[in-house]
Amino acid sequence: MANRKATIGRMTWAACLMVPVALLAIASGEEPDRERAAPPVAAPDAASAARAFMATLDAAAREKALYPLADEERFDWHFIPRERNGLPLAGMTVEQRAAAHDLLQSALSSQGYHKANAIIELERVLGVLEGRPERRDPENYYVTIFGEPSAGGAWAWRFEGHHLSLNFSSPSDLLTVTGPAFMGANPARVPSGPKAGWRPLGREEDLARALLLSLSAEQRARATIEAEAPSDILTGNDREARLDAFEGLPADAMDEAQRAILFDIVHEYVGNMTNDFDWMVRVRTEIPASNIHFAWAGSQEPEEGHYFRVHSPVFLIEYDNTQNDANHVHSVWRDLENDFGGDALVRHYEESDHH
Repeated sequence: MANRKATIGRMTWAACLMVPVALLAIASGEEPDRERAAPPVAAPDAASAARAFMATLDAAAREKALYPLADEERFDWHFIPRERNGLPLAGMTVEQRAAAHDLLQSALSSQGYHKANAIIELERVLGVLEGRPERRDPENYYVTIFGEPSAGGAWAWRFEGHHLSLNFSSPSDLLTVTGPAFMGANPARVPSGPKAGWRPLGREEDLARALLLSLSAEQRARATIEAEAPSDILTGNDREARLDAFEGLPADAMDEAQRAILFDIVHEYVGNMTNDFDWMVRVRTEIPASNIHFAWAGSQEPEEGHYFRVHSPVFLIEYDNTQNDANHVHSVWRDLENDFGGDALVRHYEESDHH
């Protein structure tokens, strides 16, 4: 195995409280006015949070958690239950787990962090519903760091487990690129028990269906690409997300109210990140409306199999809810220019004298 040694600064911790895995679901209700929302404050320093996490690790934990930046492991991402490389929550001390959550919060917005924890909590729910609680482990989620976290250099990290794969790259300075970012939910709607009706990823579906139903018959025919939804997101866990063509209804064929819903769908995904404001500026002012396509496949009715995507030259959103009688969501955000750090990290490999 390649040498994974890294220079790690030590720091004193004032408190090491366990961060609970189960958090409250995002409350439904009136949404804030996206147009008038103020730009977010600067995101926490992910490099500092990563170094703080690394400072809690002993030699055995570092051997599991740390990889060279150029290691192919960085691209081996997935969202199914399987064996993974990295340091699992189950193998962390209370101090390490708290630091891991601090790292996750440095890259996600409050919305994104709550969704991530809700997805983890669904493992408990799924175990009860299946009658096999031992098979579903909310501590079977892993932190993996690639390279040496630095505010001025290139590095990357991943938080991953069943239905959750969040990949972050920092090509330079404090820039953080998010992608691929997968979130899933099984069950999509909890059918019974204390959490009956809970839908951690419900707003994504509701917004897309609202847009579909707002379309005229002609628009809807253009947006609908297949009568039957695919069995999963089309790009799967591909290293590079590719679709053959842009399909569906372009945003310039929508009226203002319809485009507002489309932008809300995009915001529901980029709003999971700390750099969501930058993305929404690009979507509203830099990407031509003719280049943003909304596509739907499958039934228009709730609780029946359906799929949608929002596709532009620079980003892709895919959402599929067909499995388990359309109560099992797979959903992903892909940065088509900079997934896994894109060209900036490629240049780092080529130019660095220590790659």
